[in-house]
Amino acid sequence: MIHYNIDDGGIGMTGEIENYMLRRLNGAPRSLAFHSGGDFAAWRQALSGRFLQRLGGFPPVRASLAPVLLERTERPDYIRERLEITTYEGLRMPVYLMIPKQPLSFPAPAVVAVHGHGYGSREIVGLTPDGAERTDTPGLHKDFAVSLVRRGFVVAAPEMFGFGDRRLIEDKLAGEPGRNSCFRLSAQLLMTGETMAGFRVYETLRVLDYLQSRTDAAPERTGIMGISGGGLVAGFAAALDERFRCAVVSGYTSTFAASILSRSHCLDNYIPGLLNDAEMPDLLGLIAPRGLFLEVGDKDHLFPPEAARGAYARLQEIYAAAARSHPAGVSAVTADLFDGGHEIHGGPAFAWLREQLG
Repeated sequence: MIHYNIDDGGIGMTGEIENYMLRRLNGAPRSLAFHSGGDFAAWRQALSGRFLQRLGGFPPVRASLAPVLLERTERPDYIRERLEITTYEGLRMPVYLMIPKQPLSFPAPAVVAVHGHGYGSREIVGLTPDGAERTDTPGLHKDFAVSLVRRGFVVAAPEMFGFGDRRLIEDKLAGEPGRNSCFRLSAQLLMTGETMAGFRVYETLRVLDYLQSRTDAAPERTGIMGISGGGLVAGFAAALDERFRCAVVSGYTSTFAASILSRSHCLDNYIPGLLNDAEMPDLLGLIAPRGLFLEVGDKDHLFPPEAARGAYARLQEIYAAAARSHPAGVSAVTADLFDGGHEIHGGPAFAWLREQLG
């Protein structure tokens, strides 16, 4: 059981109401948290099933993807396509597909690249909000999808619900590319028993469905990488779908108490009742025995490094249990504690993905 106090780098509370809520937080049962010495396989099955329920569940039948190519651009060392697929029945999602011109071989290893808060998928594929080629310095995302394709991966970069071209009309008309529709969309989903986290995870699994239909992407060598809110999606998607061979979670690993409950965060982070079952490290631990790589900036003000180190230690315990349960087929959990803030670091994670996916 994880407990928090005022001075532990957790939620930083000081007043009567704050301390009352802190007691409630510590009193949440976390009934499906991992316990050393328990049956790893049974724990994983129980928590993953309950986690899916908390997220709001997924449709029992998947709609036809019906992919349509929207544009195709030749770059010196890769091809960038923009296409559209069906995720939920009646809902379409734009996806950038980036194909290396000189991979080691085809089918090539593949990575689903998930952006965080910003102006959408264009922000990680080297484009400005209006779709022009970027000439200035990238922000916290650092065009990491471009870095991946240049290392020989087929890369799919989906547009998350509520960003870029997938915003409500009023937000598009505001003239602010970084303005999102997360709050209203998340609130509407919550009122119908769903969550934005679950919605985005499911849509990301549809991207995986599409990748696995292609002949140039190796289905058994597919990973996922995401930053910030995209780290949530990457970690939770890999936790619930074993088709992802490995995952890189950047700028997200923490505890809920030390991150999204320590300040006002976007509503898309919140999943009703989740602390009654488990904390964030337990959920990311569902990825075991597959590989997990954590990027943690030592100056990240949103997901503090102290809590990230604690989460990493917790994950090491879970992976040790997975190793006992799967002695012949366990990848490790690895962390890159780098000098930086809330941002992609890159190099070590890219090299690790190459080791994992070949």
